[in-house]
Amino acid sequence: MNQYRQEDKQYQEKVVKIKRVSKKTTGGNYVTFSALVVVGDRKGKVGIGLGRSLEVPPAIQKAISYAKKHMINVPIRNKTIPHEVRVKFKAARILLKPAPEGTGLKVGSVTRVILDLAGVENASGKIIGSRNQIVNTYAIMKALSLLRTKF
Repeated sequence: MNQYRQEDKQYQEKVVKIKRVSKKTTGGNYVTFSALVVVGDRKGKVGIGLGRSLEVPPAIQKAISYAKKHMINVPIRNKTIPHEVRVKFKAARILLKPAPEGTGLKVGSVTRVILDLAGVENASGKIIGSRNQIVNTYAIMKALSLLRTKF
């Protein structure tokens, strides 16, 4: 897929959200940018990073650097997740389920990007309670970190 940046040979990056933040000060407006980035190798490793800077490119670079340092391993069985998982993180409730071969990723918003870069090809899921992409991203990472191969 061409929409993912490929600077490192082993990791692919996808910018999920860029937000312009303006703070009122006595001297005027203080404008910064924050970037949310997902990094993965499509073989079971994925990480997210949130970077802030005065301009967009440094914010993206900070986010990529943080994501690479804080990657988690996602267990994958038959190109799907090993079992169902339910997670509550802040206002977001996440439900992820394994799916049979050929189903594809039946998930919405940032879940598709994270699972795709983790290497999961078949899964279904639902996000309830929050439309905030940053909170949903952290909730999905929490759900993926709870996955186990053996009970």
